[in-house]
Amino acid sequence: MESMITDSTIDRNFQRLVANLEEMTKLYRQLLDLVRKEKQLLIEADMEKLQENNEIKENLLFKIKSVDSLRIRYAAEMASLVRADHENPRLLDIAKNLGGAEGDRLRVIHSALDLLVKRLSELNKENESVAQSALKNLDGALGNIKDTLSGKKTYGAKGQPQRGPHQAGHFVSKEG
Repeated sequence: MESMITDSTIDRNFQRLVANLEEMTKLYRQLLDLVRKEKQLLIEADMEKLQENNEIKENLLFKIKSVDSLRIRYAAEMASLVRADHENPRLLDIAKNLGGAEGDRLRVIHSALDLLVKRLSELNKENESVAQSALKNLDGALGNIKDTLSGKKTYGAKGQPQRGPHQAGHFVSKEG
């Protein structure tokens, strides 16, 4: 009789863990879509839509953290039931101890989540590179504008500053 209770307890906990992991997979896929969209918005320099995208991303990250804290709890409970390390529960260890179709299902979900996290990491690095490049270009353009508006900072004869190109009467040689 005790074996049946254990089996049904394991089954209930397994179903709860799988549902949680499937929710995480769905949320990570949504995050991947947002990060892809973010890259396009960075390239287009559409700041308004980029801000909206970032707000959606922040909300999604909050949901992911919440679902992940449940995953940790569910995985610890499941690990305890299948005699795996419940202090540091790992899906692959739980899958190994479960065996059979349930173990295979956990391995497939683990693999999908692992691929999603790796892809997210790669895209995040690409987005950071695009953002840094855009900032460098913007900084260069702002520097050029500042230089043009402030005029020359060189001194002419008698220690008086020369007039910059922004002032009338300053001629620029057009010799080629």
